[in-house]
Amino acid sequence: MKKEITMSNAVIECILSRSAAKYYDPAAALSDEQIRELVRIGTSAPTSFHLQNWRFIAVRTPEAKARLSPIAWNQPAVKDAAVTFIVCGQLVETSVIPERLAPLVEAGVMPATMVPEWEIPARNLYMAYPQRRRDEAVRTATFGAAAMIYAARSMGLGSTPMIGFDDEAVHREFGLAADEVPVLLLSVGVERAGNWAQKPRRPVAEVLDLV
Repeated sequence: MKKEITMSNAVIECILSRSAAKYYDPAAALSDEQIRELVRIGTSAPTSFHLQNWRFIAVRTPEAKARLSPIAWNQPAVKDAAVTFIVCGQLVETSVIPERLAPLVEAGVMPATMVPEWEIPARNLYMAYPQRRRDEAVRTATFGAAAMIYAARSMGLGSTPMIGFDDEAVHREFGLAADEVPVLLLSVGVERAGNWAQKPRRPVAEVLDLV
């Protein structure tokens, strides 16, 4: 029996109603548990070969915000939002695949014999190709951030993804590892009045080819 596709549900409404927030309530905070929950949801996003090659730095204290703000073009969201995540992708390193797959094997989801069937092709795909390793780091971080954006919306929070920052300064100031790429900043917090609704998009006919 063919399953009917429902075009209206809470998830879709959350996606369609989301817009990048400009104005936040600077007095509103998020608890560390709420921050952890956002990251937990973000890390449910897909990653190549289950690499999970990401890290999230939650800039939430006044002192940390003061360090980030000048190297993020003094964008108001950094200081006004409850938290700004530095969303980092890690350059692909396929030697970690057995470790990352071990919980699947222990849970009986994947047979142990399948682990090299993932690690070997992943090594062949990435390790001799620096650009592919970096591209995957960017993809991974972006998938995680997207999940957090919609999770924040479902919690009644606003969010603002930002690429306006000095990546070298962020790398230095927040002690990123040599294999980490600061892909984007993501501010999350309680919105205040004045934010726009989601802006109209290009018609589907202009961006879709059915072949």
